[in-house]
Amino acid sequence: MQDANVVTLPAVTENNVLEGLITVGDITKSYMNVLDSSILSKACTQYSNIVETLEGAILIGDENAYFNEGKVLIAAANPDMMEYYIDKHDLVILGNRYESQLCAIEMEAGCIIVCEGARVSMTIKKLAQERGCTVITTPYDAYTAARLINQSMPISYFMKTENLITFETEDYIDDIKDIMASKRHRDFPILDKEGKYKGMISRRNLLGARGKKIILVDHNERSQAVEGMESADILEIIDHHRLGTVETMSPVFFRNQPLGCTATIIYQMYRENQKEIDPAVAGLLCSAIISDTLLFRSPTCTPVDQAAAMELAKIAGLDVEEYAKKMFSAGSNLKGKTDAEIFYQDFKRFSADKISFGVGQITSLNTDELAELKTRMVPYMRQVLGEQHMDMLYFMLTNILTQSTELICVGQGSTATALSAFHLDGEGQANRVDETVSLPGVVSRKKQLIPAIVMAMQR
Repeated sequence: MQDANVVTLPAVTENNVLEGLITVGDITKSYMNVLDSSILSKACTQYSNIVETLEGAILIGDENAYFNEGKVLIAAANPDMMEYYIDKHDLVILGNRYESQLCAIEMEAGCIIVCEGARVSMTIKKLAQERGCTVITTPYDAYTAARLINQSMPISYFMKTENLITFETEDYIDDIKDIMASKRHRDFPILDKEGKYKGMISRRNLLGARGKKIILVDHNERSQAVEGMESADILEIIDHHRLGTVETMSPVFFRNQPLGCTATIIYQMYRENQKEIDPAVAGLLCSAIISDTLLFRSPTCTPVDQAAAMELAKIAGLDVEEYAKKMFSAGSNLKGKTDAEIFYQDFKRFSADKISFGVGQITSLNTDELAELKTRMVPYMRQVLGEQHMDMLYFMLTNILTQSTELICVGQGSTATALSAFHLDGEGQANRVDETVSLPGVVSRKKQLIPAIVMAMQR
């Protein structure tokens, strides 16, 4: 531990399964227990450990046996006195005096350690053999032997084995840093899914931790990105929206095309790299294009989007018209969904001229269903407005069949802004807190609503 400059070490089995942790503090405790002279036997210390620690040799006894009874003492007194404090099974550290060695064996000591490499007579060896007393010699003096012998104890006696705080290799730094900060431990073991030990992580490691490597797809606004994006390493941005507020530390691959759907760009990238598109992936990409372009009815749709969708439909084996009907019908089925689930199903945040606002959207084939949502959404949106600390909220109830939108406006000035954005006559309604504005021909949030709202705010 000194050589590696570490304070914690893992104890593992031969199969690399973590059994416990030993720390410098645990080892320190073994030295602090100086009043407990029987700690060596309590730790069930193997004689081979003692021999190795004292750099000695075993003359009599089995090195694979254990010292598991008795205390440790130094025979500094004369033999007459030793008789009073040596008990059965004790481990006695002594010198080359024949009388002391003989006395210890006769008092049924479990082991004697002869120091300074002193010679052990044949008589003592024979007597020790008969009495079952282990005899070990060491080149160290009695003081050094007594000081070192505690280091022969197995770490299993001191290591922590219960309530270990471990992490898995797949855990995210963001998820574990708070746990690490709340604990006094310096190091934490990392295990794989099979429970095998892989390494340690410390608070020090977090200082040099690199951010997650991410690619932004279908967005480039900070408010729409995942939590912790500020510390992430952005590799690429693939999008079809207006340029937002994302900043990068270094140049990145940035692909932004004025198309109806980002899935069209993904399709192009497959083709450019001559990669075969799996039918399941083709179905997903085709679904995205149908959804984003409202089956090519949206003003954001381009011939490139439609051509890509038709090609993807061939690969996926889809009838575009039939599939779109089923998809829109399933997507607009709001039965059993809470107000929150409906509102946040397709919700994005924006900001313009120091005003923060959010826009949600529901597209449906069912006119009655959209009408019912009017009464449900207004009170819920008022609640959200306060919780999210935004200035305005909009919710688009888009009817695919009539290609029109009923826009619910909540927040001071939200209605006036919407009316101004689409040049509708509504001057007298400017001070109303919430209102529903009918927008025929408006179905796209990205291309029709957001640009108009932002321009109105800037005016």
